[in-house]
Amino acid sequence: MNIDLDAKSIDIDCLGQEMYNLIAELYPICRSITGNGVRKSFQIVQQHIPLEIHEVPTGTAVFDWTVPKEWNIRDAYIKDKTGKKVIDFQTSNLHVLNYSTPIHTKMPLSQLKEHLFSMPDRPDWIPYRTSYYEETWGFCLSDRTLQSLAEGDYEVYIDSSLEQGSLTYGELLLAGDTTDEILLVCHSCHPSLCNDNLSGIALVTLLAKYLSQQQSLRYSYRFLFMPGTIGSITWLSLNEAQVSSIKHGLTVSNVGDPGNLAYKKSRRGNAEIDRTVLHTLENSFQEYTVSDFSPYGYDERQFCSPGFNLPVGSLTRSPFGSYPEYHTSADDLDFVRVSALVNSFETYLGVLDTLENNRTYLNTNPKCEPQLGKRGLYSTLGGKQTTPTDRMAMLWVLNLSDGEHTLLDIAERSNLSFSTIKNAALALTDSGLLKIH
Repeated sequence: MNIDLDAKSIDIDCLGQEMYNLIAELYPICRSITGNGVRKSFQIVQQHIPLEIHEVPTGTAVFDWTVPKEWNIRDAYIKDKTGKKVIDFQTSNLHVLNYSTPIHTKMPLSQLKEHLFSMPDRPDWIPYRTSYYEETWGFCLSDRTLQSLAEGDYEVYIDSSLEQGSLTYGELLLAGDTTDEILLVCHSCHPSLCNDNLSGIALVTLLAKYLSQQQSLRYSYRFLFMPGTIGSITWLSLNEAQVSSIKHGLTVSNVGDPGNLAYKKSRRGNAEIDRTVLHTLENSFQEYTVSDFSPYGYDERQFCSPGFNLPVGSLTRSPFGSYPEYHTSADDLDFVRVSALVNSFETYLGVLDTLENNRTYLNTNPKCEPQLGKRGLYSTLGGKQTTPTDRMAMLWVLNLSDGEHTLLDIAERSNLSFSTIKNAALALTDSGLLKIH
């Protein structure tokens, strides 16, 4: 596979707008780790790719965890003594503590405040809060609204259900020339949060759509759309026999904000996916950050748990918790940028292009340096010539194509970009001086 961003099959700017439009369509839906909001979201994704939907029943044992009850919500509000809604779920689904149990009662403000959550340091923002594994109820609101509440009784109403059901996740496997897999994972459990949830869904959806249009793929690609933590634990528990096929993997989130790209290494630290992402970032001519693995974050920590230790890293823009809009109502449609989505998409394509083409070659003329000019690999008589960089790339490839060095090895040692090394290898193969090992 040779991913070409200039190919007629892809208009990167239109694709960026398509990702943004998908985010906008999913934005109003109230999602959680289970429930109809997740299903509705997946139905929209299915308009782009043939996503297979899986339902895992409540109570299913998945390693040390159990699939929880299914949560659905229809409406929620708080009314003051005049009947005015001071908090309304229909205005923002962040207003309700995610996984709140149903309630309909009246209570004084002093009692109600025990169930209200705000952000005094960001008085106009609504925080996102959850209570997945402790049955309770609550509301989230701006601190400005909280401070404006007058003493008196309030009507509290949450029309929700927490009952036997299932956990829903989506999966798509694109078969390649081999059964070795590249895994791409995004989480589907957050309500109206554009960067921390929907940007990942949009990018993975459009990556899957683009890759499905390629004529040939070396690797098979597995795309997983599922709730954070419990989703990956569930998938790993049900698919232990398949995990040995996963050779490289990335968790995808926070890819639409204006911050710099950031990479969190896999637990292995120097896996091919780690080296590939770092090489891609180093040759991207933009600022980026790199951090070592830690057992906290997104679902890479489940795939990298000691019982699996899979080569799965996390490629994002601003890491979770590192920007003030994180887990608040400010993570809205104005916060994500089409240009950032495009840059993230291009970076992911660069990573996948390197993985697809990172092969080992054999020099078919290994005794001394072959004469390149007589094979038309560069001209000595003027006209269009290869650059000094191109020539050095060919010499490096010829010298290290001994069946032991991959193209990424050569790129790292020569301090040349992978694309330059790859193009040299293709030219040398066409001339008969190289063959795939």
